[in-house]
Amino acid sequence: MGTAATTPSARETELLEAAYRYVLEHGLADLSLRPLATAIGSSPRVLMFLFGNKDGLVRALLARARADELTFLDALTDHPTPPDLAAAVDQVWRWLSAPEHHPLLRLWTEAYARSLVDPDGPWTGFARTTVDDWLDLLARFQPPAHRDTPTARTTRTLALAVLRGALLDLLATGDEPRATAAVQHHITTLRGTRD
Repeated sequence: MGTAATTPSARETELLEAAYRYVLEHGLADLSLRPLATAIGSSPRVLMFLFGNKDGLVRALLARARADELTFLDALTDHPTPPDLAAAVDQVWRWLSAPEHHPLLRLWTEAYARSLVDPDGPWTGFARTTVDDWLDLLARFQPPAHRDTPTARTTRTLALAVLRGALLDLLATGDEPRATAAVQHHITTLRGTRD
């Protein structure tokens, strides 16, 4: 992460966490080192030393956001026997729709969009990696014997599209009951078909 050492120093970790809290509240769109440094009790010079430049800091912040996302994915251990994609979609939606996760999800949405429109920026590959992470998660909830079939890939792709679309709708409108009803409708459909 930092330029001075392979393992981040305590100060680098402390500043990254403070900067992460800052971007969760303010986003990345107008991120400027001077106001950020002031807000987190540092200086632009220290941030440049630790992260190389603004792009290096943004990459570190996106890696930190992904770590939160992966922590959730790893904690999603309600692996029913037999595997149940519908149950996974329900559990993921409960996490996505929880208001305390919305700052992280707004940051994720911003980085996802920037990865699509500016593929050479510090968010290079962010959208693709996110899609892969979530498809891998959903695959774990499909029967192993069918997981690699075209139908199973299509089913989990549709589940991801429903979750992502409902999330974007929820973040845009705040209409949680309507978005949840749409996801629940899809869950009902999943339960009526084979994964």
